[in-house]
Amino acid sequence: MRLSEFVSLIEEIAPPEGALDLDEGRIGLVLDRGGDVERVAVSLDPTDHVLSEAGRIGADLLITHHTLFFDPLTRISQTLSSSLKIALLSDLSLYVMHTNLDRAPGGINDVLAEILRLRDVEACEIGRIGEIKTPCELEDFATLVSESLETHVRWVGDGIVERVMVVGGSGFGSKYIDMACEMNADVLVSGELRHSAIRYAQARGLSLIDATHYATENPGMKRLSERLPIDTVFIDDEPIVGVRER
Repeated sequence: MRLSEFVSLIEEIAPPEGALDLDEGRIGLVLDRGGDVERVAVSLDPTDHVLSEAGRIGADLLITHHTLFFDPLTRISQTLSSSLKIALLSDLSLYVMHTNLDRAPGGINDVLAEILRLRDVEACEIGRIGEIKTPCELEDFATLVSESLETHVRWVGDGIVERVMVVGGSGFGSKYIDMACEMNADVLVSGELRHSAIRYAQARGLSLIDATHYATENPGMKRLSERLPIDTVFIDDEPIVGVRER
């Protein structure tokens, strides 16, 4: 299949026009090597390991959620040039699906809601909100999140959980906390919990569960790899984070 034909196919899954303004110039075919696509690699991040592995398995195209290029290229750093060298030596094109895949049906947040077994799910900007089958204490629900996503979690708050909002990635900004409160959620599940978000949510009476950026988005990319009508390989590359207890 020609690369242009394959791009048209994946843009039916998550149309680029569905992306938020912050993604302007950062999604789509950000590295175009042309040619045919016979094998595709999919991963959350275009790390050097992922780029190397995609090249090793003979992929023609790598699809990631996060982009390799964050700013207009007026100069190329040593780090970026090393990553580009890996991709170019493997003749590897790179396609990015970010907030357009967050919002798309069957995308990042629909998969996250499904894994957490939410029912009667509604879309709310890029997130999703729904109810759990059996209301439970926050700590018990945090345990379910941890087990379902196979990750460590942190939580803030207390009380009974029945209605849950999920935003894969980094969704603890005041905008999403306000949205969760307005839609009567008991808890917001996302990643990258900051002190300011904790205090803001406490003032609003909302509980928070931090299930990490990687674990809340990676399942959606894995599901994407299973939807593509071509030989596709999913590449895991979870960041290694050390924790030292007090």
